[in-house]
Amino acid sequence: MERVNSTLLTEFILTGIPYPLRLRTFLFVFFLLIYILTQLGNLLIRVTVSVDTQLHAGPMYIFLGVLSIIDMGISTIMVPCLMMNFTLGIKPIPFGGCVAQLYFYHFWGSTQCFLYTLMAYDRYLAICQPLRYPVLMNRRLCTILVAEAWVAGSIHGAIQAILPFHLPYCGPNQVDYFFCDIPAVLRLACADTTVNKQMNFVDIGVVVATCFSLILLSYVQITQAVLRICTPDGWRWAFSTCGAHVTVVTVYYVPCAFICLQPETNSPLDGAAALFPTAITPFLNPLIYMLRNQEVKLALKRMIGAPGTKSKV
Repeated sequence: MERVNSTLLTEFILTGIPYPLRLRTFLFVFFLLIYILTQLGNLLIRVTVSVDTQLHAGPMYIFLGVLSIIDMGISTIMVPCLMMNFTLGIKPIPFGGCVAQLYFYHFWGSTQCFLYTLMAYDRYLAICQPLRYPVLMNRRLCTILVAEAWVAGSIHGAIQAILPFHLPYCGPNQVDYFFCDIPAVLRLACADTTVNKQMNFVDIGVVVATCFSLILLSYVQITQAVLRICTPDGWRWAFSTCGAHVTVVTVYYVPCAFICLQPETNSPLDGAAALFPTAITPFLNPLIYMLRNQEVKLALKRMIGAPGTKSKV
C-alpha cells in the first residue's frame, strides 16, 4: 500500500470507519434504504413546491425547494461512499476523485449553511415586519440570494479542495475514513500541514459561526415579536411558520458543532457525528417539513386530490 517516497500518489485507499462485522449486511441495507427514501422524499418536496401555485410563489418555499436539491446532492456524494464501507475488498479512489469528492462535500455543506441563514432571515421578515414582507422579500430578491449562496458555496468548496491537494503526497495512501475528509487526507501529506490545518479551521469556523450567529440573531428578534402576540391563533401561526426550520437547524448544527469542537482524533464518534449532516439530516428534512409545516401538508393533499383541500390556503 505504500509507494516509494519519490513517487507521487495517483490514488488513495479508503479504509472506512469501524463497525461490527456481523452487522455488515444490515448496515448496507439500512443506508441503502436511507438513500432511496432521502431521494424520494426530497424529490416529493421539490415537485410539490414546483406544481402547487400556493407554494411556488412564496419565498420560504422557494428556499425549501432549493434545500431539497442540496439534500439530494449531499446524500448522493456521501451515502454511496458510506455504503461501500460495508462491502468487502479494497476501496480505491483516484487522486482526482478524492479532490472532486472533497469539493462537492464542502460545496453542498456550505451552501446548505447559507440557505438555512436565508430561511431564518425570511422568517424574521415574515414575523417581525409582516406589512413590508411582500416588498422586502420578493421573488427577484429570493433568486439573487439563492444565486449568491450557490456562488459562495462554490468558492468555499474550491478553497477547501485546493488547499490540501497542493501538498505532495508520496508515502502511505490509506485514508483512515469513509471519504476524503481533510484531516484524514492531511495526515498522508509529505510536507508540513500546520498552515493548512489553521486555514481549514478558520475558513470552516468563519462560515459555520457566522451563519449560526445570524440565525440565532434572527430568532432572538422573532422570539421578541412572538412574545408580543396576544392571541392563541397568532402563537400557532408563528410556531407553524418557524417550527420546521428550527428543528432542521438544530438537527444540522448540533452534530456540526460536535465535529468542529472535537480535537482531531480517530474516534468512532467522529464518523458517527459525520453521518448526521451527510446522511441523516437530508433524510429527516423532508419528513420534518411534511409533518411540521401545515402549508406543505395541505399542498401534498391538494396534489394527490384529497377532498376538502382545494380551497385552503
